[in-house]
Amino acid sequence: MALIRANLAAGSLGGAVRRIDEALRTGMAWPADVRYRIAGQNEEWERSQGSLYLALGLSLFLVYVIMAAQFESLVQPLIIMLTVPLAFSGSILGLWVLGVNVSIVVFLGLILLAGIVVNNAIVLVDYANTLKRRGVDRREAIVTAGRVRLRPILLTTATTVLGLLPMALGLGDGAEIRTPMALTVICGLTVSTGLTLVVIPLVYHVVDGLRDRVLGGVPAPAAVPQT
Repeated sequence: MALIRANLAAGSLGGAVRRIDEALRTGMAWPADVRYRIAGQNEEWERSQGSLYLALGLSLFLVYVIMAAQFESLVQPLIIMLTVPLAFSGSILGLWVLGVNVSIVVFLGLILLAGIVVNNAIVLVDYANTLKRRGVDRREAIVTAGRVRLRPILLTTATTVLGLLPMALGLGDGAEIRTPMALTVICGLTVSTGLTLVVIPLVYHVVDGLRDRVLGGVPAPAAVPQT
């Protein structure tokens, strides 16, 4: 057995593994009884991927179940869950701009983000539902909810971002491990907050209007004669 050790000088782990594998497969004539294996961090990453995907899926499922029980609806939690792909897109864009590679720590940041970003949409949808129960028109309820809840949403986002800022700046020993997670949460939460104030009210208006039309088309039950 021949063991070759190397560290990454630049680029991502996945890119380096692909280039090494391509060079070994196409650039060398291997005898029939000789084989190679890329181990180290690559092996750890492949072993951890399944667990990370399972943890992410489980976190999304638990968030949905809790909201479905709270709102007593299966549709409104789906509206709120739209904030998760918005946040993930913000994280991916931010990491790409900053040149941060995807790693286990980044995945942990995404799992944290799945439980954080729904808070803004929850307070928005919940207040709109409260106003509708008071007899306020749907459009007016959405506009009022956005105006009243704007300040708490911005304050919640600001406190979370500012709390993670020292970690994102890489202060202290071992900061290179924690920094990608903080950047993932900050980028995702910032983008999601801006898009939530636009996308969630729009989707809520469309879905709630469809629900009212469907329920409005159902004939009322016949009155039971009084005896």
